[in-house]
Amino acid sequence: MRSDVEFDADGLTARIAKASVDILRRMGAYVRTVARRKVKPGDRPSLAGTPPHSRTGALKRGILFGVERRQASVLIGPSERFVGTSMAAHEFGGAYKRERYPKRPLMGPSLKESTPRLARMWQDAVK
Repeated sequence: MRSDVEFDADGLTARIAKASVDILRRMGAYVRTVARRKVKPGDRPSLAGTPPHSRTGALKRGILFGVERRQASVLIGPSERFVGTSMAAHEFGGAYKRERYPKRPLMGPSLKESTPRLARMWQDAVK
């Protein structure tokens, strides 16, 4: 008995690349949703160590994500266009406009909370 096997390496590479972009897009959307749920409305600042409050809702709306195909990566976080540069002071603690802000992390805890689900998203991704 004789058998020939053909292996399409280019086809497999293309499928993996397409699946990667699709999965990264789903991952970005999921982490963004987790982060948005953590932002609560409020006129007063949130307690140190808890996610920041948003008076106008701009922070919640400003959390975006984008997939970089060439680097096979996804960037998730508050857009400077919507919330300015103040989020760095909130996320890591520090000064902004001559005021000191305590750490009010949002994106780090959102990613940490999402990690188990993100790993499962890769299951059966390449078909």
